[in-house]
Amino acid sequence: STITTRTVARGDDVGGMAAAGAAAGRVLIIYVGGTMGMTEDEFGSLRPSKGYLTSVLKAMPELASPGMPDADIVEYDELVDSSDMDASDWASIAKDIERTYFDYDGFVVLQGTDTMAWTASALSFMLDNLGKPVIVTGSMIP
Repeated sequence: STITTRTVARGDDVGGMAAAGAAAGRVLIIYVGGTMGMTEDEFGSLRPSKGYLTSVLKAMPELASPGMPDADIVEYDELVDSSDMDASDWASIAKDIERTYFDYDGFVVLQGTDTMAWTASALSFMLDNLGKPVIVTGSMIP
């Protein structure tokens, strides 16, 4: 399996990453922000760190194991603290899934835990009758 990455601004087109003719088992991971991708700053506080989570995921041998799906990771250029998320953020996530719907077999949204339930609820309405899985997950520990 392979993992490719790209950083995009919210609302930019995330399409075009999936390889033409790729085998079944392709997943788009959308990293919106949250503790999972944070590192400690010089004062010991957790801060979003661009590229950190993507580099960790790419280095995980488990994700390159046979039988694992190919994955593309989109990291938003401006990582969002989930306590600051609102309907425009949920709409951006939904649009990214809509634009790439036919390129992937499933989607994973990585975000902070403060509004994860709200994101999942909003996406369930925005993506009504979707025929593919969308997993919304995050972490309280980096």
